[in-house]
Amino acid sequence: MTTNDPTPSPDAEPAVSWREVAVARSLGSARARAETRVQRFLDAAIELMNDGESGKDFTVQEVVERSGQSLRTFYQYFGGKQELLLAVFEESVRTTTEMLSKKIAKEDDAFGRLHCFVVEYYRICRPAQGSSAKKVPTTSVMVDFAQQLLTGQPRDAAMAFGPLVELFGQLLDDAAAEGSIRSGLRRSPIAGVVLEAIMFNAFSATIGGTRTQGEEVDPAEELWDLIVHGIGSSKRK
Repeated sequence: MTTNDPTPSPDAEPAVSWREVAVARSLGSARARAETRVQRFLDAAIELMNDGESGKDFTVQEVVERSGQSLRTFYQYFGGKQELLLAVFEESVRTTTEMLSKKIAKEDDAFGRLHCFVVEYYRICRPAQGSSAKKVPTTSVMVDFAQQLLTGQPRDAAMAFGPLVELFGQLLDDAAAEGSIRSGLRRSPIAGVVLEAIMFNAFSATIGGTRTQGEEVDPAEELWDLIVHGIGSSKRK
């Protein structure tokens, strides 16, 4: 690497996603090749996450070997495993956002799109989703990594979740303009609280108790009802 490479220091706050930081380390006509090489590293990491029992217990060398590239090439694009995991996480958020955008586009009104987002995102976050194979890393690993990001690297977490927050925030604005939810809600904090509630509620039944098979109540719809109506009573003054 040259002294002009945009390599962030360990404490630097990237102005763009980690994937873009990785690709930006190769300039000009080499960008397309850089995109391909970075994607091969991401795909290799995702395959290892899905193949392994614990998800994240893979080494950089294993990623390099699975990708068919060199260790030197890896360090051209990533400072280490943590940056790779950040890029994989961002990739999973981007893919999830695209999936949700396609699903909510089928709804006729803003409230229906908001409902669709909550229910479908809940289902995507459930462990062992068949649709997550190959191109999306194991859900449990990503939830675990998201918890680490939210507590240890909040700025990276905010950047990674950006596409989902933006999509849900727009849905909130549209529903408020339609009059189907109350206006004046603070978009960003509401989006953050709801997204965290969906993701962690979908993955863990520890506090509320494990659900049994055959239950008639759809947990995704149950969470939606709580989000929309809360726990207050109309009798309360």
